[in-house]
Parts: sequence; structure tokens; C-alpha cells
Amino acid sequence: MRPFKLNIKTNCCVLIFSLLLLKVSAQQTDNTSLKAQIPNSQKLFIPDYNDPGATIYRSAKGVPGPGYWQNRADYLIHATLSDKDSSITGDVTIQYINNSPDSLDYVWLQLDQNLFKPNSRGAATAAANNDRFGVGGYDKGGYNITNVSITYAGKTYTTEPIISDARMQLRLQQPVHPEGDKITIKVNYNFSIPVHGADRMGRFTMPEGQTYEIAQWYPRMCVYDDVQGWNTLPYMGLGEFYCEYGNYDYYVTAPAEMIVYGSGDLQNPKDVLTSTEIKRLADAAKSDKTIYIIQPDEVAKPQTRPTTQGMLTWHFKMMNTRDVAWTASKALVWDAARVNLPSGRKAMAMSAYPLVSIGDSAYSRGTEYLKNSIEIYSKAYFEYPWNNAVNIGGTVSGMEYPGIIYDHYQATGFHLYDLITHEIGHNWYPMIVGSNERAYMWQDEGFNTYINWYSEKTFNNGEYGYTKDSMFSLYKQYLNKDFLHPHSPLITPSEAMPLDTYDYGDYYFRTAMGLTLLRDVVVGADRFDYAFRKYTEAWAFKHPTPYDFFHCINNAAGEDLNWFWKEWFFTTDTLDQAISNVKISNDTAYITVENKGGLIMPVIAKMYQSNGDTATIKLPVEIWQRGSTWTFIYASKNPLQKIVLDPDGLLPDVDRTNNEWKAGK
Repeated sequence: MRPFKLNIKTNCCVLIFSLLLLKVSAQQTDNTSLKAQIPNSQKLFIPDYNDPGATIYRSAKGVPGPGYWQNRADYLIHATLSDKDSSITGDVTIQYINNSPDSLDYVWLQLDQNLFKPNSRGAATAAANNDRFGVGGYDKGGYNITNVSITYAGKTYTTEPIISDARMQLRLQQPVHPEGDKITIKVNYNFSIPVHGADRMGRFTMPEGQTYEIAQWYPRMCVYDDVQGWNTLPYMGLGEFYCEYGNYDYYVTAPAEMIVYGSGDLQNPKDVLTSTEIKRLADAAKSDKTIYIIQPDEVAKPQTRPTTQGMLTWHFKMMNTRDVAWTASKALVWDAARVNLPSGRKAMAMSAYPLVSIGDSAYSRGTEYLKNSIEIYSKAYFEYPWNNAVNIGGTVSGMEYPGIIYDHYQATGFHLYDLITHEIGHNWYPMIVGSNERAYMWQDEGFNTYINWYSEKTFNNGEYGYTKDSMFSLYKQYLNKDFLHPHSPLITPSEAMPLDTYDYGDYYFRTAMGLTLLRDVVVGADRFDYAFRKYTEAWAFKHPTPYDFFHCINNAAGEDLNWFWKEWFFTTDTLDQAISNVKISNDTAYITVENKGGLIMPVIAKMYQSNGDTATIKLPVEIWQRGSTWTFIYASKNPLQKIVLDPDGLLPDVDRTNNEWKAGK
């Protein structure tokens, strides 16, 4: 603003303005501020939430900017599984590339297994009833780091790590320079595999043998980004992961009697599989129907292995991913089928599960569910970029990693479909679109739940889309239940979200409900679907923030939705639309609607005339810009008998008793 000099005209304006302020002040008998008197609905149109705006790294239209960068971590891992003491001994070599504009004189790594140390921060904050994500009372967990070495500019030196709970800092002798400088880190380690690994990994025993579901099994780089610098939020169980992208080359040495199922592509099938299994895999790669690789009557039999003596090393590679995981067992049925991708490329869907999980209402359909989910998501959002996907039926309730998912072996029917389509859906959010799920769980769980509803409605002509147990139907039920009263704003960090609202609660359903409202009520299906795809394409294999998502949808959909982002993600407000007054003069009705809650949404009103004719009036959200009431006119040739707001139950209205008006009442 430029400075100015007072003149007569200016003085008059100042005097008039001062008198107006005195008048307003006199009206404020309760001594509340002027801002506090603004109706809730109007406040949502005032741009006062903490939007960081555009930078050279992140564009105003919600896509990576011209200067966008992210660092890279390529991994070479060797690990040996000991079945005698359920432990892993390994080493990881990380080539870390600093693409940032900053010099890095220290680096941070994640040590997720340290959650299972008895004195970990996660153990100290676990609920007294040892909830699903607790450490399970495991008293010998955590990493034993035996050696750390750094190679930079051709010189190698050892360094003493600074370990703080589930994080490790390495202080460098020379900084890693900006814009492409590299450093190599090698860590030797071992750990004991927990039985209950915070419901994200673990081990369990069947009569045919023990199954290991292995994840968070190597020290890995923390993300250094343009938003927070080093992202060092601790791993405490509930909050998940934020990882850099890179190529993975890993070797798992396991007892020869076991099969290893891993993320990515097996490099040495002739060394670890029989010729029969190799042929069956080739047949499955050409088949849309599920084909056994290891049949039920072959489980744990010697003929399924090239040798049963000693150890075998399995070699896998996975390109451009943020993580890998694997399972080892001799106790699982194994089947597979082809996946048909939109580009014409083919992939493979596989399932491995215990004998007790066989059945047409159980895991015998697991590969079918996995295959179809990948095909649905690939067509609708972004093509699945890898060659294989594995579904493991085990002890973990439900957990996802790139190219491999863990689902509970006792799941059946819709529950099993829901688990599989949900966990593989995470390969899009956050495995392809790499959001920070430790800080913003809604950005992966909620987005994934949203696409799950589409999968459920699409799969097998809606086999599970509208059953009484389906998530889509549960969503419709929740529109009239306590779920409508959120406990915490969605922007709440993951570890701070109350556990009683976690499972299919705020992060999951409320986020998915918000996206559904935008698609079906506010923006429209065509524009929202286009915008959601543009977001996915723009941030594939990159690190979007919530604001990147907000900006991208605003721009690609052509709609200023800041009022919605503010109310839905930053508040716990609820929606309550009401018909507050109806006046009829001749053939014209003057209908006043009121927004009684903190949320605003468009108004959908269905008009019922005495001759049976109906009409639906749709009023945009902008009617609430000037206040919390709005009067509109409806002219009808016949007397109005009834008016109903939100006649199809699309909105999360907490009080539907005030949504209806009837003549004469």
C-alpha cells in the first residue's frame, strides 16, 4: 500500500468511516469481535487458512514446479533368515543422491524395528490394552547395528551412528553437495522377528510350518524434501511411512524347504524353483483364470523344492519403488493369473495362503480379486507400473507394500475382497503417489478408501458393490449415524488420531466421503474424475503435500474449493441444512433454507406438487457467501404439497428432521 496525504475529501471519508465504526461498535453489546459475528457459512469464504502458496518447487496449479527436486536412494540388500531363532542378519548398501539445493552434512535413516525395543517411544505410548499397533510385549526386538561405513569421493570410513529411538543420524566427514552429489552408506545389522509386528509384519505357525511376513527389515533413508527438510517423525506403530524412491536389488537367503515371495521380479527362478513350478508360472502368465503353482496336496512336500537341504538364496529386483517386503514359508498354497493392463502390457497376480484358507468364499478367489482390482485401478487412475503383485494370507490383519500385500488368512467373502482391493489399492496411494502417510494418513487411507468404493461397485458387475456388508453400503449407513460427528480434524497427525476413530473412521471414511461429495454433488463426475487423475499423474513417484492436492483439484476441476478444504480437513464441524420458512403467494413459493451447522454444501430441494409432478432445484454453495439463510422462489402450476432437502440422502446431514416441509403443517 502506498503512503498518502490527507485532504478535505479524505478527511470526510475518514469521518464517515469512523462514525460507521462507532455504530457497529454500539451494536456489539456482547463485546464480541466483528469477525466472531460473521456467520459460520460466510467464514468459510474468507481465505485465512494456512495455505503456503506456490514456489519454484511446487506450482500454483498443484503440480511439481520447474525447480521440483527429490532425493533418491538405491538399495542393495542381503539378508539371511534363521528359522532356528526367528532372526534376520543382513547388510544394506544405499547409494544416496542429493538432488536438493542444500549441502547435507548429516543424514537420517529410519530404524523401524526399534519400535519393538522394550524401551521404545512406541512402547511407552502404546495403549494399556496393547492395541492393534502396539509392540505386543516383545522383549528382545529392535536392530543390533554392528557396523556403519560411509563411502564418499572414493574414500571409505566407518562412523559411529547416533541412534535415537527408531531413527539413526550419521554425521559426515564431508558434506554431500547439492544438485546430484552422491554418498554410499553401508549398514550391517541383525534383529529378532517379532511375533506381532504392530500388525504390519510378523510370524505365525501352521501344522505345515512357520510363515514369516517380513517388512521394515532394513535401515532405510528418511525423506529430505523442500517442505520439512529431514522428515524424522518417529515410528510409533500407527503412523506409517514416508520413503524415497529408488531401485532395489535384494537377496534373501532362507532354508531351502521354504518358498520366498517378494516384491518385484525374481531373478533366479532356475535356482530356487522346480521345472514344474516354472512351467506353471509361464502358463499362468497367459491365463485369465487362476492356475496353481503349488497345489494344496503339494504343500510342504519335498517335491516342491529343488533341494530341502541347507539354504537357498532368492534374488529379486524392483525398479522405481519406495520399499520392498517379502514372505518365507513352506506352508502355503500358491496360485497365479495374468493381469491385463490398459497399454497392452501384462503383469502377474499371485496369492499364497495356508490350507485352512482354501474355499470358493475364501482365498481360492484371492488371485481373482487381486487381478481384477489391479485392472480396475489401472484403467481408472494410473497403470500399475510393476510386473508382479503378491497377496499373502497370514497373521497380519491387512497391510500393504509395493508389489506385495498382507491379508488375514481367516478372511472370507466380501471381507476378503475388501481387504485385497484395499491393500493393493495402496499401491496407488501412497506407493505410486508418494505422500507422507506418517504425517497425513488421510492422504493415503482416505484416497484409497475412495477408490475402493469404485472397485467394489465395478468388480464382477457389482457383486460386492451394494451388498449389505459392502463399504459403499456402510458409507450410506454412516450418513445417518454417529460417524457424522468427527472426533478430530483430518489434518491431525497420524499418531494423534484417537484409536477408536481409526478403523474405518475419520481418516478412511470421512476423507472418502468428502471426495465423493465433491464428485457427486459439488463439482460433477466428469470434472472431478479428470482432476483426480491429473493429480495422480502429476505426482506419480513424487512427494505431494495436502496443499498440492488442494491446488491440483481446484485448477483441473476449474472450481475454487478452498471453502471445502477448510471445513472438511481443518475442522470437526457438521452439516445441518433446514427448511426454516415457506410462504406461498398465488402460485409462487418463497422458500427459506438455513445452514444451521458449521459445514456448508450445495442445496438440493425436491418439490412435490399436488398433481404428482416433482421437480428438483439445485442451489450452489455460493448462496451461503452472504450468510446462513437463503430464500429462493419456486413457481408451480399446482399447489405444493411437500418440499424435501437432500432427497437422495447424498449429504452427511446430522439432523434430517428439519429437511422436510409439508403443506398445512
